[in-house]
Amino acid sequence: MFIEIAYGKEEYVMTSVLEILPNHITDHIHAVLEDKDFDVQEIRLRVNQPVELNNGRDVRWLPQTNFSQSDATMFLNKISDFSLYRLEEELRHGFITIQGGHRIGISGSVVVENRQVKAIHHISSFNIRIAKAQFGIIHAYTPYLITDTIQNTLIIGPPQSGKTTLLRDIANYCGSSKLQLKTAIVDERSEICASINGVPQHLFAPRIDVLDRCPKAEGMMMFVRSMSPEVVIVDEIGSERDAEAIDEVIHAGVQLVCTVHGKSLEDIRKRPTMKKILQKNIFQRFMILSNQHRAGEVTEILDATGHSLYKSRVNIC
Repeated sequence: MFIEIAYGKEEYVMTSVLEILPNHITDHIHAVLEDKDFDVQEIRLRVNQPVELNNGRDVRWLPQTNFSQSDATMFLNKISDFSLYRLEEELRHGFITIQGGHRIGISGSVVVENRQVKAIHHISSFNIRIAKAQFGIIHAYTPYLITDTIQNTLIIGPPQSGKTTLLRDIANYCGSSKLQLKTAIVDERSEICASINGVPQHLFAPRIDVLDRCPKAEGMMMFVRSMSPEVVIVDEIGSERDAEAIDEVIHAGVQLVCTVHGKSLEDIRKRPTMKKILQKNIFQRFMILSNQHRAGEVTEILDATGHSLYKSRVNIC
């Protein structure tokens, strides 16, 4: 019952973002939000510069705005609840997750010790990535991905093509009454679930368990050893340790759905680590995404041999 209520609806909540922005900026952003043809994905704030909005393809500047140093100080205080010490660990990773699942990237002067980032001081710019939990995207592709269970699937796409959005929707589908699979999400960078204090900010099906901010390789093995999952969901694979953990997951009889940056199957085959993973013939399906028209646009689905099972009718050239 839980997930059926959510499916078919687009959750696009800007309230928590607008509440922390300076008032002289929110009025101008409201005007852009009224344009339904411009789906804001990022709001970029740079000290002494006008505000930039983008939708993954186009950019809109708000020339009437100027993000001042005092605006930056107040904004940082608001997103940290006036306690930077409380968010020290998040700041070291270069981002803060706020209510609603929105992620705020930061940049400024980096303090490094023993080749590790210890802090970021004198923060001069922010990138607010708008969290948009979309449900039902996967419905059009289930005939290609699902038999009695989800096929081992690798989602391939460039930045801002909707890989994580699609991954989140697949997780919901697997954990809902549609498949009723015990679904485990290893969310290393809090991008899939956008958890705050361990609680996912996105709406999820009842049969989903989450390891937040846990390295992918360790998280996959922790789930296999202790939570008896039927499907494991991870974002952005590519390291040697990921390859070893993936091998263990598959040999434990657990299905796997994950993403990787790339433009095509041929593109990722050129990378040494991905080449090793692909040579094991783990994946039964490859979903190719594009950011040419909209986030989450699937242009092609391939089987294990690279044969095309589905091709979008939209001309992406």
